[in-house]
Amino acid sequence: MPLKTTTKSSSKKAVTINTKRFDSDILPSEITSETNYFNRRSFIGTAGTLAMGSMLSSCADADSSANKASAASTADASKQNALEFLPANKSINNGFYTDEVKTPYKDITAYNNFYEFGTDKSDPQRHAHKLVTDPWSITIEGEVEKPGTYTLEDILKPHDLEERIYRLRCVEAWSMVVPWIGFSLADLLNRFGMTSRAKYVAFETLYRPDEMRGQRSRFGTIDWPYVEALRIDEAMNPLTMMAIGLYGKVMPNQNGAPIRLVVPWKYGFKSIKSIVKIRLTDQLPPTSWNKTAPQEYGFYSNVNPAVNHPRWSQASERRLPTSLLKPNRIDTLPFNGYAEQVAHLYKGMDLRRNF
Repeated sequence: MPLKTTTKSSSKKAVTINTKRFDSDILPSEITSETNYFNRRSFIGTAGTLAMGSMLSSCADADSSANKASAASTADASKQNALEFLPANKSINNGFYTDEVKTPYKDITAYNNFYEFGTDKSDPQRHAHKLVTDPWSITIEGEVEKPGTYTLEDILKPHDLEERIYRLRCVEAWSMVVPWIGFSLADLLNRFGMTSRAKYVAFETLYRPDEMRGQRSRFGTIDWPYVEALRIDEAMNPLTMMAIGLYGKVMPNQNGAPIRLVVPWKYGFKSIKSIVKIRLTDQLPPTSWNKTAPQEYGFYSNVNPAVNHPRWSQASERRLPTSLLKPNRIDTLPFNGYAEQVAHLYKGMDLRRNF
């Protein structure tokens, strides 16, 4: 997400999540194996444990809090049951793997933009332990043949989890390399039978102010709940994934538990977290940062070093971890280094105008 802004309070009521299961809509081919079933159960139970474990982080002064939170986060990760997944395939040039040095777990989990918990980079880790992720359901609606509200377990069936090591580039000109665990968004959408009218996919984050303190803030411009969207061809690109973990562990709350989007060629705020609704539509959907500051944050928001943000250059980035003496600054690549896989999606488009 972008740099700090102020956020105003919203009069919206909290979303009530229906946990009804549509078992009759699940095809026989989607029934998961016994091994995968218990892996899904392990994921659900572990997610709850992770949320409780994150309470170990301190809320003292900012610097010591961040350090203690990082240490607690690392300790938490070592205690979690590992997810079962297919390791990233290093031999296939499909963009699913990079041999760049992975950002340490403690940095990935301690340095975040998740404004639902506050605007400081350490706020998500300090406060996300209040988020309840079990039970969890996602509503699938719009231009689909099988709409409904599905439990997270039903969403995860029958997908085999895989590791993808992606670069993550924030619009604020810092970056990470993250080993995500998840599955292709295209595989999920195909299960629900998209109609020919589907041109866009819209996503919505949980709205639960009692657990997400940033949604209670009186100072700001984001109209909660947070929403994002992709064009249908972007959503169906093999690189686009739904992630439920990182570093082989279940997703930490501060990183978007229990399930989030990852679109590696776009700026990080497009990869919406803690998803509760997916809607397919024939109309261009609104997106939160584009509504807030359309002159700064476009609908596409592809990583583009040739198009600067109005307030800073996008030509380079700080690869975390960094320090005053070691800024670790590198050149930014078009489409975050994924041009071979996605540049064809924008053939003939003016990428300066369609930023």
